[in-house]
Amino acid sequence: MARTAIPWVTTVARLVLGGVLIAAGALKIGNPADSVVAVKAYQLLPESIAVAVGYALPILEIVVGVLLVVGLLTRAAAVIAALLMFAFVFGIAWAWANGLRIDCGCFGGGGQLGAGQEPTYLLDILRDFGLVLLGAWAVRFPPGRFALDGALGLGGDNGVDEGEDEG
Repeated sequence: MARTAIPWVTTVARLVLGGVLIAAGALKIGNPADSVVAVKAYQLLPESIAVAVGYALPILEIVVGVLLVVGLLTRAAAVIAALLMFAFVFGIAWAWANGLRIDCGCFGGGGQLGAGQEPTYLLDILRDFGLVLLGAWAVRFPPGRFALDGALGLGGDNGVDEGEDEG
């Protein structure tokens, strides 16, 4: 039973992680200046790199998200997604540890919080760490069901030996 569930769990992991990335990127891409402000607010990167990351991040999120949703280059997309999520966990933890009062900018907006607003660092870290785990699962057991990788013969065996009995 577990062997037949693995591809389905991978599919759910791909769709959730890919959907989150697409939503995050789509909410930022219409106003890339806000994305730049959000990246700068973390005070982790030099100005020129923060600007480049701010402009590139929404595009990267959308591309990687689409690859995960359609199941194309699943393992590579999952590695990138998991690393992105880990970087977000690190950045949020950094902001929290350094006493910054910022909106993570995860789904648009970002930057310094206004008066009366409180950061949601713990919830943001837990959410993003959960997404790291989904990415790790998809790396370990690609490509899942309904994936272009499978249809195109691009590999991924879900860690299951097809010739073995499932009972």
